[in-house]
Amino acid sequence: MEQRAHEIIWMVDRPELKERAAQWFHEKWGIPLEAYLESMEDCLTMENAVPQWYLAMEGNQIIGGMGVIENDFHDRKDLAPNVCAVYTEEQKRGQGVAGALLNTVCTDMKERGIDTLYLLTDHTSFYERYGWEFLCMVQGDGEPELSRMYVHRC
Repeated sequence: MEQRAHEIIWMVDRPELKERAAQWFHEKWGIPLEAYLESMEDCLTMENAVPQWYLAMEGNQIIGGMGVIENDFHDRKDLAPNVCAVYTEEQKRGQGVAGALLNTVCTDMKERGIDTLYLLTDHTSFYERYGWEFLCMVQGDGEPELSRMYVHRC
């Protein structure tokens, strides 16, 4: 099996990355920096299973990441928790980064007693490769179009 050049980091194991990670996610998604910082700080208290944040690192460079939060800005509050902010740097796509992150998140959440995760996306075939199943269409906050909600049972 080919050796991957990246490693998956749990935010709780590398709290010194919080500000850098929050800035990275903010630049990718345009969500206010403060929202990421607050969520990551909640993660670092380790009081609850959610939120959690994960990074894919190559050396000292963030090349991918995702989080788990209660609700990813949609109207189905019953579908929780949600994998959110899934992103892999363009030049690193197709190298298994997102798949490794998704697998890590699922394993970690299961160890925390959460066996079902949800994910809001506009992608139509990517997540199926990793065991996610289309569940339903949901209304994203402030979004004119419906988005796809996926479920994964870990």
